[in-house]
Amino acid sequence: MTLTREADVSADAAAEHPPAPPHPTRRRRRTPATWIRGGGLWNLAFLAPMLIVFGVFSWGPIAQAVVMSFQKTNLITTPVWVGLDNFARVLSDPNLGTAVLNTAYFAALALLFGFPLPIIMAVLMSEVRRGKGLYSALAYLPVVVPPVVAVLLWKVFYNASPDGVFNTILGFFGIPPQPWLQSSATAMPSLVIEATWAAAGGSIIIYLAALIAVPPELYDAAEVDGAGIWRKIWHVTLPQLRGILFIMLILQVIGTAQVFLEPYLFTGGGPNNATLTVLLLIYRYAFQNSLGGDYGEATALSLMLAIFLGILSWVYFKLTDRWSTN
Repeated sequence: MTLTREADVSADAAAEHPPAPPHPTRRRRRTPATWIRGGGLWNLAFLAPMLIVFGVFSWGPIAQAVVMSFQKTNLITTPVWVGLDNFARVLSDPNLGTAVLNTAYFAALALLFGFPLPIIMAVLMSEVRRGKGLYSALAYLPVVVPPVVAVLLWKVFYNASPDGVFNTILGFFGIPPQPWLQSSATAMPSLVIEATWAAAGGSIIIYLAALIAVPPELYDAAEVDGAGIWRKIWHVTLPQLRGILFIMLILQVIGTAQVFLEPYLFTGGGPNNATLTVLLLIYRYAFQNSLGGDYGEATALSLMLAIFLGILSWVYFKLTDRWSTN
């Protein structure tokens, strides 16, 4: 009884006089002397070469491009400061709307065909028991081919005559010859087919590497539940690849928005500006005559494209941040 009363008294006293909270640990102020003693100079010495190279060859040209966007210059004569006139002239160019729509059309077709195809091929190749290395090498082979060589090779395939490679194949099925690059209706889809063939191999290798990290126990559990191959892909594979799918999607959007090589080498923007893209329009601004074009307008449009892609990427990551983790 006495011990009980003493415990009650102690509890009452503790309730009336709670213990004082511990004093917060005072954070030490960082001074240049403490930074030096902590090895800051050595860290800076190791980072200095990379910072210098990155600043000179990356941030330096970016800063110079921003300055040039407010100048009228062809890199030969003395630059003239014109302020926002370059942006006004670019926005008033009637070809800008055509280039933007063509670029969006190319991006939409490339995403429609080029985004799901590597995923499907990677999943099918991951199910192969033998010769997986051979199939991976064959899938990656188009990436090894130099882009200019690949475009020139496909340009031969796209020969619009009945004796062309693709038209000959279509003739076996009774399909008449197609104009391919010579028609405004088929020129852009033709470019997308070649671009998808050339770029799919890199995405397939990335997806194959991501599939290795999927726990096999999940597939075993799905098989126990009676799931077939398609249900396993939908309920196991794709959710496990959600993060890498979001990253690959934004990278492909950025890449397709900067398409240049295929329109330049295949059609030069034709026929009738049907394949004129934003980057090809930038090229025309910069190199439209032998004395050099207006690099101010070219860098102004480049800056607007970079800002647009930056905002698009920021919005995309904000929208998909929760989806990729839940």
